[in-house]
Amino acid sequence: MDSGVKTQQLIFVYPGDLATPTGGYAYDRRIIDGLTQLGWQVELLSLGSNFPYPGQETIASARQLLLHLKPGIPIVMDGLALGVLPEIVAELAMSHDVIALIHHPLAFETGISADQAAVFKASEALALSYVKRVVVNSPSTAKQVSQFLGVQSDKIEVILPGTDRQAIEKRSKEASKQSNGKLQLLSVGSVIHRKGFDILLEALYPLIALPWTLSIAGDITRDDVAYKQLQKDIVRFGFQDRIHVLGAVTEEHLENLYRQADIFVLASRFEGFGMAYAEAIARGIPVIGTNAGAIADTVPATAGLLVPPDDVQSLTIALRKMIQDEEYRLTLSQGASEVAALQTTWEDSSKRFSEVLSCCVGC
Repeated sequence: MDSGVKTQQLIFVYPGDLATPTGGYAYDRRIIDGLTQLGWQVELLSLGSNFPYPGQETIASARQLLLHLKPGIPIVMDGLALGVLPEIVAELAMSHDVIALIHHPLAFETGISADQAAVFKASEALALSYVKRVVVNSPSTAKQVSQFLGVQSDKIEVILPGTDRQAIEKRSKEASKQSNGKLQLLSVGSVIHRKGFDILLEALYPLIALPWTLSIAGDITRDDVAYKQLQKDIVRFGFQDRIHVLGAVTEEHLENLYRQADIFVLASRFEGFGMAYAEAIARGIPVIGTNAGAIADTVPATAGLLVPPDDVQSLTIALRKMIQDEEYRLTLSQGASEVAALQTTWEDSSKRFSEVLSCCVGC
């Protein structure tokens, strides 16, 4: 389309509940807030739940909602929905500038079958062929979207997630850390197969004699199999008094968890960016993670230790070194603080998103 007029109106389309406590939804919320502060009039539109596995009723409802929107207003659509609605996206693109927001390719979710991954790949590639721009959260995701999903690189824009650097620095100066004599390990992430909590607990078992506790903060309702496995492993390894599964927590509670943490650890099997890792670094917390997906771009060697995904022995070695070697831990903490000073802020991210919208809408 070519309206010839740039607009400050925007429709932001997403699946489910925007308040869902995941990194992807957090990115969406912060960008929406930032665009609003920059003068964009943002209309929010949820397409309902069960994505990326919508039933026929959900698809019919999405079609009704999307194809009756006022034409000419640009639409940003979260990839979790866009990737499984290619036919609707094709029709929508005839009357709107559609910008896809991709956190990671749907086919890269772990725990799905090869057949399902192939279906996701074909569907998402087709949907993306109709959009005007594709916004991704990291250079790694940009490469995947280009090479795996066939999107031309000049159509892709990288807009990194931000952190609230100044607010974090202020809170850190005001806060005091409490100690119970044990190192506080923290994991932040939904309890799903991709986050690797099964690997983490197995890696911690040889270290049961060391002084540590682990808090896990994240949604426990998204993957019933992974949550039951976590509960079973806690009992199997005798971690009932060591590991605290908190579920989704408030921002205030999460901030306090970060404040008290000595080490951040998350054994993800894949991340399109890894916002929880970045949040830990923003607070000067040394990180233990994997080198899967974009994590190595998010966590430099000066701020953390990365091991291959699903490698229990290497993860145990990294945990042992970090727990036992205080000087090394402090060195990485200093490194994290130095990296934090260079991190993108949410204000930066929102301004870049606004620029991308302004450049591509109506062109």
